[in-house]
Order: sequence, then structure tokens, then C-alpha cells
Amino acid sequence: MLAADTLEALGVPRGQYVVKVGNRKILDGVLESIGLAAEDTAKHLAVLRAIDKLDRLGTEGVHALLGKGRKDESGDFTKGAGLAPKQIDAVIAFVERGESLGVLSTLVRGSPIGEEGIVELEQMESFLSAVGFGSDRVRIDPSVVRGLEYYTGPVFEAELTAPTKDERGQPIRLGSVVSGGRYDGLVERFTGEKVPATGVSIGVSRLLFGLQLLGKYQAGAAQGPVVVLVLDRDRVADYQKIAQELRAAGIRAELYLGESGMKAQMKYADRRSSPCVVIQGGDELAKGEVTIKDLILGATLTETKDRDEYLKKQAEAQFSVPKSELVNAVRRVLCRHKS
Repeated sequence: MLAADTLEALGVPRGQYVVKVGNRKILDGVLESIGLAAEDTAKHLAVLRAIDKLDRLGTEGVHALLGKGRKDESGDFTKGAGLAPKQIDAVIAFVERGESLGVLSTLVRGSPIGEEGIVELEQMESFLSAVGFGSDRVRIDPSVVRGLEYYTGPVFEAELTAPTKDERGQPIRLGSVVSGGRYDGLVERFTGEKVPATGVSIGVSRLLFGLQLLGKYQAGAAQGPVVVLVLDRDRVADYQKIAQELRAAGIRAELYLGESGMKAQMKYADRRSSPCVVIQGGDELAKGEVTIKDLILGATLTETKDRDEYLKKQAEAQFSVPKSELVNAVRRVLCRHKS
């Protein structure tokens, strides 16, 4: 539900995404029914990874990876799970008919953990429907298994369903942009305590690319952070305090961490699209001041022909204030360029 709401909050219309929900217990039940011991973790993981590639490789590719292996277009060979033909047929039936809980019930009949997974999905489907998350948003699809071994129950993947094309006009498939699941045993591995847990992660770069293709996000020249220059390496702690003071006031700021001089630091601030830099050299320190240099306004000085206007802009583009007025001075510069 959170994944679906997040995508809509980002501007993805209903009908242009789907959250598919499965349950690892069902796959465990299928593997148990074909005689694959739970202790054989290597083979279990190979099966998981094969199924997880279904959308990209199709049933034929998954079939190969469940058996002896698969050679891709480049000639690289991926070793398969080594299942017997009848075992492969059972897993493929699980993959191809995964949207039918009735069919899956027959595949896991006699397996307690598999039947438990079916019940959990039925309960989730009923709950989701009751709160208004129908199949146009969240869809039960037990063939979703995720490729990581630590999941122990429900798993899900959110995909953008609108047709997308690359810059050459070729159709592309983005894959999951939000995914997660339940992992009851993971915390216990590190703490010794049994803690039920569910996690979700967002594929930020993939989702951003998808939003751009859908026209929901226009990449622009985002304003960068305020950069605090380091003019005296022995006073790095003082400069760090300046950066922390700005951050504490809700202003994005960073400290220059290189070894270069002032000219190179100014170029770095330009590359970071910084609106202004904060300078405190020996003169400013002696006076208890800081100097603010407005990089955006300063870049327009050469375009100014009128001398009086030039002098006015120059005074606004670089000025000193008492250290106690740092935050307010920086805020004035930021407000000046707020779009």
C-alpha cells in the first residue's frame, strides 16, 4: 500500500503502475513437493535467481537456468540449478500459472509451509480489497519471489506499466522501481533476537528515469549547496562548525574537503551549482566576521554596463557580516534567487 501511494504521490497515474505481491512460502512449498531439500541452500538460491529473471529472459530462459544453464548473446555461460526435467516442469507450472491461487494450492498440497503461504496471500488479497487497493493497484502474483535468499514470507515488486522507449525510440522495460518483503530471520543473524521485519527499497535512479520518460519529472539546474571554503587547513574544525550551523538552520551546506587553493575551491562551488560560498580568512576572523559571495549575482556583473548599477551589484555580490548574522545573510542570498 505504501509503495502504491508513493508512486501516485510522485505523479504516476493509477493504471500506469502495478504492485505485484507473492509469498516465498509458496515457492518453498513447491520445491518441497518436488523433493528439493530446504537444506540445499545453493540449489534453492539458484532456483530463486532463475525465477527472478522471468520478466527479462522469459519462460525459455528460466527453463534453461533451472536445468543445466544458459548461454547469453555474448557467449557467457551461467550455470543452472541442475533440476531434473520433472522438477523443472513443476517450477515452470508455478511460474506460468502463478496468478491462480487455486492452481497453486494443488501444487503445494501436502506442504505445510506452502499451504501457509497460500492462506497468507488470500488474507492479504481480502484486506487490500477491503481498503480500496484493488487489482488496478496491487495484484497478487505468487510468481514474484525476489532473488535474495533472506526473505521468509510476502514479497512484492512495483513496476511502471506504461510503454516506455529510450532516446532512439526502442521499447524498454524498466523492471521493478520499488521492492521489498518480509525477512523474519535476518535480524536474528546479527543480534540473536527473533525480530519479525519487513523492508522496502526504492530503485532511485531507475524510478527517476521512468518518471522522466513519463514526463513526470523535468531535470533542471537544481540549486546546489552553500559551500564553506577552507582557507586555513589548521582551522578545519572552525569551518566545519560554520557548515553545521547552516545545516542546523535547514540550509544545505558542505565543507570543501580538497587540498586546493581558493581559486580551485571557487571553481568547485561553480560545478556544484552553489548559490553562494562562505569565506572566513584571517582578516574576517580578526574582525569576527564572515564574507558571503553570491555566485549567481556575481556571474551577471560582466553583463552590467551602467557603472552605478555595477557598483551596487558588486556590493550585493560580496559582502561581510558579523559571524552571528551568518544564517540570516545566507538566507537573504538564497531568497534572492528562489525560483
